[in-house]
Amino acid sequence: MRNTVLIPTYRRPLDLHRCLLALQAQTKPVDQLIVVVRDTDTETWQFLGEFHPHHLPLQVVTVTQPGVVAALNAGLAVIEGDIVSITDDDAAPHPDWLEKITAHFQSDGCIGGVGGRDWIHQGNSIEDGERSIVGRLQWFGRVIGNHHLGVGAPREVDVLKGVNMSFRQAARGKLCFDERMLGTGAQVHFEMAFTLALKRNGWKIIYDPSVAVDHYPAQRFDEDQRQHFNEVAYTNLVHNETLVLLEHFSPLRQIVFLVWAVLVGTRDSLGLLQWLRFLPSQGRLVNKKMLASLCGRWQGWQTNQLRQGKVNKEQGIGLKLSFYIALFLNFIPPTT
Repeated sequence: MRNTVLIPTYRRPLDLHRCLLALQAQTKPVDQLIVVVRDTDTETWQFLGEFHPHHLPLQVVTVTQPGVVAALNAGLAVIEGDIVSITDDDAAPHPDWLEKITAHFQSDGCIGGVGGRDWIHQGNSIEDGERSIVGRLQWFGRVIGNHHLGVGAPREVDVLKGVNMSFRQAARGKLCFDERMLGTGAQVHFEMAFTLALKRNGWKIIYDPSVAVDHYPAQRFDEDQRQHFNEVAYTNLVHNETLVLLEHFSPLRQIVFLVWAVLVGTRDSLGLLQWLRFLPSQGRLVNKKMLASLCGRWQGWQTNQLRQGKVNKEQGIGLKLSFYIALFLNFIPPTT
């Protein structure tokens, strides 16, 4: 099977260099390498002009629109391999990465996607915890990630992580990444939309911790700055999650998800109980997070309704009421 590696990159030439060196060291050679570069990214263009591929079949694709979704879709349009393996410019695949990916696809024709662990490097340390539950979508809508901590044998999952995911071209067909994902850079949860679409089409999604990359989280050049709260980025994250799950669930599960999301939520997408949990320690900051979260829920529901060309009045009234509750919460003074 022929392997295509697809890397979206933006203004991180040193990280990209490390990634390309790791691909040169693969035990199964890369058959096609696509690097997608923004037209305004002079730093990366200068680097690629001086880089010597050394047997890497490098193909550079230009994209004018910001965001990882546009970059990946531009790359998907020129894929020639039987398998497309996607990683980030700030990652370095292990030498047997492509070899193990290919072995999975060859072992079972029903496998549509394969992913693995990303070993996260923070300075001189590596996150080395262990989790057995990885990439699962619970029935009411909670998503469990843990891709960077997964251990154990290969198993079926629901969701892969963008830094380390591969797909069978025959399974992908004409499927592309959802351009309705909000954000000008990371566009969080774009990979969840893609993998859940494959699941709905009957394909197996496999997570194998031994299919590994080293991940060196680098600076982002958009509103999403990882550990620093940004209202726009937070709202975008929740919008994307809401849109993806509403389109994946049946009408009954949509209602269950929305009720759970508004009343409970998670630490990354707050509901009322999570707001109460963090209010004593975060004060007004958690009020801002709650407002952004419910704004994201409302916007995600609206985007879903636009796609389906309908309006569910009961869901809409509930979400609008939650939005006004969040506005009230934003004016509650901090307790610390």
